[in-house]
Amino acid sequence: MRLFWSSRSPFARKVVAAAHELGIADRIRLDRVVVSSTGTNEVVMTHNPLSQIPTLLLPDGTALFDSAVILEWLDLRFGPNRLLPADPAQRFAVLRLQALGDGLMENSIRCLGERMRGPLFSAAHDAAHRAKIASVLDCLEKEAADLHQATAGSLAIACGIAHLDFRHADQDWRAGRPRLAAWHEEFSSRPSMRATAYRDEH
Repeated sequence: MRLFWSSRSPFARKVVAAAHELGIADRIRLDRVVVSSTGTNEVVMTHNPLSQIPTLLLPDGTALFDSAVILEWLDLRFGPNRLLPADPAQRFAVLRLQALGDGLMENSIRCLGERMRGPLFSAAHDAAHRAKIASVLDCLEKEAADLHQATAGSLAIACGIAHLDFRHADQDWRAGRPRLAAWHEEFSSRPSMRATAYRDEH
């Protein structure tokens, strides 16, 4: 398998961390690519019309995207149901957590993008993104006890929070959230998280 990926992308990190949790990371070739909201990557777009990462190419040439779809396929093929439980009630609880983690990533990336707009910077947009991040973190502080098992949800949340440290180190997300901070410190020691630490490389 071949994964279009970047060590700077939280969504790509979620997929690679999931592969480590499933014990199949050595079966995926990582191809580092650069994608952006201001242009397209012709190689990636050949397989994914959205020109986004992560994009997973299967041995038969099939392309899977986005991160939630890739993670579900990996869990179904190599789990099964290690990261996404089969029981409907448990599964949708995990999917809800994954949505929170993915939303955290999205808003972290949007804050980063807004900061790079220079004279076009919108304080209103930036404040809205930061308010959503804070709201998600406050919600997770109340639910930290439900995050200890490695699931699609906890992996998304861990990668999303780590992206805050990676790109927004000036923002102290830990203040007033001791349970979430303690959980994240513990979860970050998992081999899957240590093996996929963010690196600012092109």
